[in-house]
Amino acid sequence: MRLRIFTEPQQGASYETLLAVAKAAEDLGFDAFFRSDHYLKMGDVPGLPGPSDAWITLAGLARETDRIRLGTLVTAATFRLPGPLAVAVAQVDQMSGGRVDLGIGTGWFEQEHTAYGIPFPSLGERFDRLEEQLEIITGLWRTPEGETFTFEGGHYTVKDSPALPKPTRPDGPPVIIGGVGAKRTPRLAARYADEFNVPFHQVADTAAAFTRVRAAVEAEGRTRPMAYSAAQVVCCGRDDAEIRRRAEAIGRDVDELRQNGLCGTPAEIVEKIGTFDAIGAECLYLQVLDLNDLNHLELLAFEVLNKV
Repeated sequence: MRLRIFTEPQQGASYETLLAVAKAAEDLGFDAFFRSDHYLKMGDVPGLPGPSDAWITLAGLARETDRIRLGTLVTAATFRLPGPLAVAVAQVDQMSGGRVDLGIGTGWFEQEHTAYGIPFPSLGERFDRLEEQLEIITGLWRTPEGETFTFEGGHYTVKDSPALPKPTRPDGPPVIIGGVGAKRTPRLAARYADEFNVPFHQVADTAAAFTRVRAAVEAEGRTRPMAYSAAQVVCCGRDDAEIRRRAEAIGRDVDELRQNGLCGTPAEIVEKIGTFDAIGAECLYLQVLDLNDLNHLELLAFEVLNKV
């Protein structure tokens, strides 16, 4: 089981804080460092020093890390035009030596859109836009050098694009699509994704979503493999007092976290990770919410990462 560190910088984190977490994750042997793509804090937290742009952050980390993979869970298709997004991700991929993954979704948090002047269409239109973005982004990356790419859709038109710059891999960085939608999400994942992710759901719901995507993959007739993953908030402690302290630091209840996340002693967390492994998850994103507690990462690395 690959374990990846997943952060929520909109809740309050400077670039220096994210760099410290990314370097610690790399040094401790985690597979990847991911961040959310949000422009507004959620809940009753200060959110200082304010939001940071996901791809600017990852560009910096691309030059200040050596091994760890970097990515978004997930970039909102509402935030950026598909052509410039394809350019930005390809450039960060080059800067990292091919260590980038693009998680992308419809966008869902209306308040952050209104707070920063970003249009927020209906869910149906957001899905339509996401599908066109996926077609354009992957099309630009996969267009052979020296050829051009053209696309005409209901929301975006691309004409005779030189389709540059090129990412490190000919097919482009791995694309991650996630969610538990029953219709469009499985179809889009089967057509465009290298990885399907289910965030913050219990094992039974995660398994059901995996089953729907496996069926869509078969219906699509695709031959390349699909990776399956999940994301869970993590709160680990050596004893009840340490678990409670870490839960209180992120404003969560221990009993609720035990039910809806990875919460408990290292042995408890290893056991619950095993339940995700049993349904076919190959990778887990550990949502770490207290980014100043690097001892938490050390405990997870020494007592969980090495035992799954």
